[in-house]
Amino acid sequence: MPILKQDELDVISHSAEQTGRLGARLGSLLQPGDIICLSGEMGAGKTVFSRGIGAGWGALIPISSPTYTLVHQHVRSRDTEILYHVDCYRLESEQDVESAGLDDILSRSATIILEWPEQIESFLPGEHLWVTLRHLEGNRRNLLFEGRGRRYEQLLEQFRGVSYGAS
Repeated sequence: MPILKQDELDVISHSAEQTGRLGARLGSLLQPGDIICLSGEMGAGKTVFSRGIGAGWGALIPISSPTYTLVHQHVRSRDTEILYHVDCYRLESEQDVESAGLDDILSRSATIILEWPEQIESFLPGEHLWVTLRHLEGNRRNLLFEGRGRRYEQLLEQFRGVSYGAS
């Protein structure tokens, strides 16, 4: 578990199951208003990681690929909080962002997972957790976590603790 800097964590996952478990550990720590940005090429594991986040967060219905529906809304029974899972791949302009309702979603106090966030980076608040996923070989994935802002540096520290017993 090489730690690059206080606000970064570089992890190698050896299977889809492990990627999902990492997502679940992160999901269990999320609070309303948290924004998780998942960047990476097709097949890098963004949706597998998202599914894990949803499971750890407590989504009643498993997260699936948002490719054909840009925004999926998930709820959990324990407190009726909302998690938005958004695919930004086809968003190319301010008009696209507005028509998808993303400006409204980003202003809510809900947990938000954004796949392909680089498409809308100029619309993102300065503070968020950015996760870059890369396909290595076989089922191995590299996940680079970057905490941007105090809340996300703290979230990354908590994630280190629950995932590796390190702080």
